[in-house]
Amino acid sequence: MYEKSSDSNEKPGVTRRTFLGTTLVTGATLLAGGTDAIFAAGSAASANTATNPTWKLGGDLTVNRLGFGAMRVTGEGIWGWPPDRGNALKVLKRAVELGVNLIDTADAYGPETSELLIAEALYPYPKDVVIATKGGLTRPGPGEWVPDGRPEHLKQAVDGSLKRLRLDRIDVYQLHRIDPKVPLEESVGALKEMKDAGKIRHVGLSNVDPGEIERARKIVPIVSVQNRYNIEDRKSENVLVYCEKQGLGFLPWFPIGGTRGLKPENALEKAAKNHGTSVFQVALAWLLERSPVMLPIPGTSSVAHLEENVAAAKLKLTPDEWKAIDSLAA
Repeated sequence: MYEKSSDSNEKPGVTRRTFLGTTLVTGATLLAGGTDAIFAAGSAASANTATNPTWKLGGDLTVNRLGFGAMRVTGEGIWGWPPDRGNALKVLKRAVELGVNLIDTADAYGPETSELLIAEALYPYPKDVVIATKGGLTRPGPGEWVPDGRPEHLKQAVDGSLKRLRLDRIDVYQLHRIDPKVPLEESVGALKEMKDAGKIRHVGLSNVDPGEIERARKIVPIVSVQNRYNIEDRKSENVLVYCEKQGLGFLPWFPIGGTRGLKPENALEKAAKNHGTSVFQVALAWLLERSPVMLPIPGTSSVAHLEENVAAAKLKLTPDEWKAIDSLAA
């Protein structure tokens, strides 16, 4: 499946809960505390390494584990410019203000629109901001996602992303999807050439299985994998386990279920009530506690929803709550 659907939590499925009582991190606290209000305090809360607030991609890029997926800042259907360009820029700027320093995008988002908006909003980039983009999916028209893993296309795609993002080197460049018409080794080989040329710092993969990761790693070091994963959809559990064993970052797309939303299961609702938060925050908190290599990248076109998502980095579930939510997959 291609990324046709939203990684946002704004679509029908579960209506956002009105916060009960005092929220974990209110908008006022966010504004007053900035980055520290979200990412600083929780790091020593537990001996469990999954609660560490940061991860080192490739061993040298320290990122806050709750990132931002920039697919939804584009127009409807991930096509064209957003209806309110100023709002899209505001969302991107606010994400960085809140301490988010891992921003995921792709040349297919728009197409090209997401990358252009990121540069417009954030360039010159703060020194700790990591831009991860992708190539290998083309957009012939709205609703169409067509793989193109030809080496010549990928090299052009890298150059195009560099220009749009106003970068000399892309921190993390991911193969968006393996093209069934092109051997994986040829596609990854092209990215290795671009890395050797100094245009890519680190290489990542998306929508792959452990065997494909192994094949790619024989050609170039792989630092991250981006697959679909959330509480109710864990088809990529074996990929997550592989990433844990090999020390690769795992970026779950559709981290809270995308347009399907989350079913109003009792365990989620109960935890949300207990903490005075939304079920979406609980879903993100569950992911962060699931694995230390987990790097959720929830997307949104709303500043309010962005602030709610980022607040999930401070939410700590009890062991019983985590187990109850974990059992939903069964």
